[in-house]
Amino acid sequence: MEKRLKKHLPGGTFKNVPPARSRTMKAIRGHNNKTTELRFKMALVRACIKGWRMRPKELAGRPDFFFPAQNLAVFIDGCFWHGCPKCGHFPKTNASFWKAKIMRNRERDAEVTRKLEAEGIEVVRFWEHEVGTSLEECVHELRKRMNR
Repeated sequence: MEKRLKKHLPGGTFKNVPPARSRTMKAIRGHNNKTTELRFKMALVRACIKGWRMRPKELAGRPDFFFPAQNLAVFIDGCFWHGCPKCGHFPKTNASFWKAKIMRNRERDAEVTRKLEAEGIEVVRFWEHEVGTSLEECVHELRKRMNR
């Protein structure tokens, strides 16, 4: 955990976190989760979109999908973790920590986007709820970006 976030926790640690909350947070997957990455991956396969790699280690931020031929990076941002303006929220428990954490995630997203764009890589970001409710529109937007 980043030093700047520890100051928002009493004693700098997660003490007295209810077991149910702890289990819930541990169960959230960072990648390969069914509602976002795998759903988007299957949409790419169904749409016959090829030439992508998942989470390339050599790129800043390890995009969820990278299209080397088009120099195009795709991130699918979780609504909670990345602070979606439409459906994201700050939990009431440890509110100052969560607000700092989510705001730091947003700052890091902007830093990663700047780094990739400086390398000549176009960045596309989709929200988790967009992949869940408007998957075809996301694929259509991706195709437009790929054909530029």
